[in-house]
Amino acid sequence: MSPSTKQIRDAVAGYIATVSSGTSAEIAALYAEDATLEDPVGSEIKVGRAQIEKFYSALDSIDSTAELLTVRSGGSTAAFHFRVTSHLPDQTVVVEPIDVMTFDDDLTITSMRAVWAPEDVIAGQR
Repeated sequence: MSPSTKQIRDAVAGYIATVSSGTSAEIAALYAEDATLEDPVGSEIKVGRAQIEKFYSALDSIDSTAELLTVRSGGSTAAFHFRVTSHLPDQTVVVEPIDVMTFDDDLTITSMRAVWAPEDVIAGQR
């Protein structure tokens, strides 16, 4: 049985919470073993949980928070807009990507594509 819209939206909220306070291993655990990640769209696609964990490892040493702004879902796909705020020693960096994720019947992420460009990153003095 396919996940409901509410289940998909709850899975997205869980992903955002994990990005905000979890480790790269905890984030990667939300993905299927053979999942794909393209962040940002147009960059090299990461395949598999090990590559995905390596991608998220950049967050392990940064004080950052994520906030879900809006989410839409249909079938096994969700598109959502969120904000990531990273507090670096000398500046604060904010980016608001729009991600498109697909999920399997167990609500495991099977693919993620993040739509944003370097021009969307806002950096300011801390």
